[in-house]
Amino acid sequence: MGLATNKVAIVTGAGSGIGRAVSLALLGAGWSVSLAGRRAEALEETAALAGEARDWAMPVAADVSDPAAVERLFQATKAQFGRLDLLFNNAGSGAPPVALEDLSLDHWKRVVDVNLTGAFLCTQWAFRLMKDQDPRGGRIINNGSISAHVPRPRSVAYTATKHAITGLTRSASLDGRAYDIAVGQIDIGNAATEMTQRMASGVMQADGSIGPEPVMDVQAVADAVLYMAGLPLSANVQFMTVMATKMPFIGRG
Repeated sequence: MGLATNKVAIVTGAGSGIGRAVSLALLGAGWSVSLAGRRAEALEETAALAGEARDWAMPVAADVSDPAAVERLFQATKAQFGRLDLLFNNAGSGAPPVALEDLSLDHWKRVVDVNLTGAFLCTQWAFRLMKDQDPRGGRIINNGSISAHVPRPRSVAYTATKHAITGLTRSASLDGRAYDIAVGQIDIGNAATEMTQRMASGVMQADGSIGPEPVMDVQAVADAVLYMAGLPLSANVQFMTVMATKMPFIGRG
């Protein structure tokens, strides 16, 4: 376990998958981390996995699509730790893989609410804290996914929101300059988590066929985020792609 850094992070979607892996990497490197997610029991499991660093973790049950819950998350972080140095906008949701014309409006709205509006609400609150604290500034890292570049079949809601995350990253990066807030994006392809277990049995490809896809250890993502988070605010990784080497991304479609 690393020594305490006096750095403070909020990780959304911290109860599983990429969010859990990144949270544990930050805690292991000495960060204090607010673990945000909808399921309190899953957040407690993440905190328990931190071992000796458990005391630096604060689970906060919060649905990022709920403005009041987001406000409580950021106010609790400020009250507990005094500042905010990093926001990892990672919480995400998908919709059933159905034909575009068959996707329900409720499913569309839920994906937009979590993936896009949730990231926007958290970014707003990060700006409010980071611009007013001393020392001023901080870093925001958005989880864009390689779906921010190219779609999978039958993924219109997820793909549209991830393309929009790129716009959020660019706008926030520009608007954050005046306040020493660095904003970047990590685009992830096929990290081995609960969400990608179906890759082994096969998923729909661009030509309509079903085929298995390679995955990579989620620790590679955690290491990449830790690198981005550790940069001085005078430097920024604007965009980074981390993906399973042999997955069908280059050449997709």
